[in-house]
Amino acid sequence: MTGPTIVLSPAPTANGDLHLGHIAGPFLAADVYTRYARAAGREVLFGTGVQDTSTYVTTTAHRLGLSPQALVERSAKEVESTLTALGITVDAFTGWERRFTSYVARIVTDLRDKGALRLRPMPFPYAPGTGEYLVDGHVAGTCPVCLADTGGGLCESCGHAVTAGELLDPRSTRNPEERLEIREVEVLVLPLEEYRERLRAHFADAAGLLRPHAAQVVAELLSRPLLDFPVTYPISWGIPAPGLPGQVVNPNAEPVAWTTYCALLAAENRGLEPDSEDSLWRPEAGATVVYFLGIDNIHPFGISGLAMLLALGDYALPKLFLTNEFYELRHEKFSTSRGHLVWGRDLAARVPRDLIRFHLAANSPEFQRTSFSHDELVALTRTRLVEPWNRVAAKADAWVWRGELPVSPRGRDDARRMVARFRAAYELPGFSLNRAAETLTQQVARLDRTPATDGGDYCHQVDVLVRCAAPILVDLAAAALAGSDMLPGSALDDVVARRAIEPVRMPRLPQVRA
Repeated sequence: MTGPTIVLSPAPTANGDLHLGHIAGPFLAADVYTRYARAAGREVLFGTGVQDTSTYVTTTAHRLGLSPQALVERSAKEVESTLTALGITVDAFTGWERRFTSYVARIVTDLRDKGALRLRPMPFPYAPGTGEYLVDGHVAGTCPVCLADTGGGLCESCGHAVTAGELLDPRSTRNPEERLEIREVEVLVLPLEEYRERLRAHFADAAGLLRPHAAQVVAELLSRPLLDFPVTYPISWGIPAPGLPGQVVNPNAEPVAWTTYCALLAAENRGLEPDSEDSLWRPEAGATVVYFLGIDNIHPFGISGLAMLLALGDYALPKLFLTNEFYELRHEKFSTSRGHLVWGRDLAARVPRDLIRFHLAANSPEFQRTSFSHDELVALTRTRLVEPWNRVAAKADAWVWRGELPVSPRGRDDARRMVARFRAAYELPGFSLNRAAETLTQQVARLDRTPATDGGDYCHQVDVLVRCAAPILVDLAAAALAGSDMLPGSALDDVVARRAIEPVRMPRLPQVRA
């Protein structure tokens, strides 16, 4: 049985809008793949949302002088607006609705009832001045694995889970001068070491599906005993932990509940009727789960998350984790606190979104850190896309109003070869925004230098190119194919095989000023 493809981009923290670092990594990639897969006739469920339970919500709210709930509500609206502005359309957008929070609590209860969770003492930094335990965004220090400066939860630099009590030289982010104590508190933990061999076997079976850095992180994590993973925290902000007054569910322990809930919501919004809340994750559903996520999320989704699925029993384990590295601004990390960022919605107000999508695809940090520059966006889109495409469109337009034109076997063969190159860039597990943008650049350049002496062959290839580029150039494709004799959703192989075409006018792309 072949089920739907479930595409998930982990919900960002609800402490602000989406900047280009968010868009260039998981969100654009997930949207482009979803558009391609649907054009290929597949049922795809695409979901994301915002996560309000992270302590980074409270630290940001304190800095901005807002209540945490006000910040969450504002951020959710901003994120949805930014996704829309950039042409990223999701089927499910999750938040803090009771249906979700109660599902998280039920998952934790189920794990505890199965004996998978243990109540064990764990060290936490404690601030005597406020009487609070500090985790995640409330505490910073040195990672005991890679020695980078990090928060208490996950290390963005090496990808390891780092509990707050393990930090070297911990300090309060709100009051760095305060002397902290280390105190032990009994919390619910998932003993990850009990699942390490099964996780190793799972990833061995998925060899070749991970990008190199993700494969290295996973191999390193599983090469040594895994530490207990805290499922609850002794703090007040978050989803209350069932049966443990004064504790909440660790936000990094939410992925299993979030992914199953997000898939369910996406299915419902697309008119499907799953048998149960988790039926899409059962092996018999035949679903393919694809995560598009930052490399720093590999532990909660690929290690502790999979261990929870193993603990729950009889769930299909995802194998496709398409990670990205960090996207920078002028070769420095995006920073909201320093104002060193570009908001996605602000850029979309100044630059046509097709050009933004093309530039971010060409510059996406798939394998290493890359950097955004507005001047580079202007130059790259002008020379690689706008000017050559507009010349191609002008040559194709010369054949409009001449009626139906024949397409030769050579014209069909060239179109077929072009489709094969795009498919190689769009298909899993080798999906690559970089190669899709590069293929688009190459094919536009080829048609730019090709004389349009045979109108049927030339216009046929231009039409096929637009369809291949549609997952990236959403507005150009919508305008170009509106007058086509074959609908935008027509099977690409049928389009390629046609023996005649009636040319239509091709839209132009606008240039962006520096």
